[in-house]
Amino acid sequence: MRKLTVMLILLSLVMSMLTGCGGKKETKTVTTDGSTSMEKVIGALGEVFQEETDIVFTFNPTGSGSGIKAVLEGRCDIGLSSRDLKEEEASSGLTATVLAYDGIAVIVNPENPVNDLDLETVGKIYKGEITNWAEVGGNDTEIVLIGREAGSGTRDGFESITDTEDVCSYRQELTSTGDVITTVAQNPGAVGYASVASVKDTVKALTIGGIEATEDSIKDGSYVVQRPFVLVTKSDQELSEEAQKFFDFVTSEEAHEMILAAGVVPAN
Repeated sequence: MRKLTVMLILLSLVMSMLTGCGGKKETKTVTTDGSTSMEKVIGALGEVFQEETDIVFTFNPTGSGSGIKAVLEGRCDIGLSSRDLKEEEASSGLTATVLAYDGIAVIVNPENPVNDLDLETVGKIYKGEITNWAEVGGNDTEIVLIGREAGSGTRDGFESITDTEDVCSYRQELTSTGDVITTVAQNPGAVGYASVASVKDTVKALTIGGIEATEDSIKDGSYVVQRPFVLVTKSDQELSEEAQKFFDFVTSEEAHEMILAAGVVPAN
């Protein structure tokens, strides 16, 4: 009788272990990778999505070019880019869906008395044709050009709009929006560019041709230094169930106010 009792106890323990293993929930995830400029908006959307669905959301801020490469190589579900796909990227089997539009702020140190520049002048500054702030109504100080690294969506967007591709005379090329803002904040002669949504009060955003970057001016196009925030997916491959839920959520009407609250203008 004692032996039977022990066997029954052991059997019960085994059954409990098997039931526990079978009842364990598999963690569901959706992974994104790319533009550091999109961190604020995609982070806010991801947080709400995770709370509502219990699907774990992750974002790897590596830059637009790296995010596009990651989705192409299958290392993430959705790539994030703050520029349009290049022709060779689209032809490699990728699809771009515009999530929102973001203004690119031209930023200077708060001590700089210059408040407004037109687009042509911004281009001349970054080409090195204008090298002293006194030439544009500022102090007699050398202009220190701060920009992003090659492959950055912010850099590609800025250079395309200002017609300065491959001709900018950068003093420093930095790997994140935050680094650009910090560097400009520490140098009275510096000028840089950053996502409007990321600008802090440690720097001053210039008006361009008298137009301030606002929701209305970005939406109607009167603020000309702007670029798209893009979701990048594979054209010939369906998203996982979890990734599709995330994609549908961020492009839905429900996400509209959250996108606006993050400082960018929804595409839909």
